Parts: sequence; C-alpha cells; structure tokens
Amino acid sequence: MIRTLAAGGIGLAALYFFLFGGEYTFLDIWRIDRAEKQETAELEALQKEVEALQGRVDSLTTDSATLERIAREHFGLIREGERLYRFVEPDTTEAPN
Repeated sequence: MIRTLAAGGIGLAALYFFLFGGEYTFLDIWRIDRAEKQETAELEALQKEVEALQGRVDSLTTDSATLERIAREHFGLIREGERLYRFVEPDTTEAPN
C-alpha cells in the first residue's frame, strides 16, 4: 500500500513538473508552438506575395506590351493617329431645374 501511494505521489510530482516545472511550462510551450505556426503561415503568405510582385517587376522590365497597357489604362496615353474617348457618368447630385 505504501509503495502504491509512493508511486502515485511520484507520478503526480512528475506530472506536476511536466506541466508547471522547468524553465517553460507546458502552457508556455503550447503558446510558443501556436505562435510559431501562425508566424510560419504569415511568412508563407508574404513569400507568395513577394513572388507575385517579382513576376510583375519582371514583366514590367522585359515586356513592352505590359508597359504600353499600363500607360494606356492609367495615364490615357495614345499612339499617333488614335483617338481617346472618355465616358463620363452624368452628375446626379444636382437638382433638375
């Protein structure tokens, strides 16, 4: 009986040390692991974004058609002999007379 109680006490002490003893508790390790997984996921997302931006940089530096498309869309540039048409939505904020 005493041996069973002693073994139980040692087991409880070992369990207590496992959960709350040492430099880091079980909860600390669990939180660190969770934070690491979150940081890893964020890092992977940022790496994908960097790859996409690098692809865009490559297309801007090597593909003249991409540069022309951006110049036409954003700055309204046209080639000689072309006409630029801009469509404006009617202003509906003014009251009719």
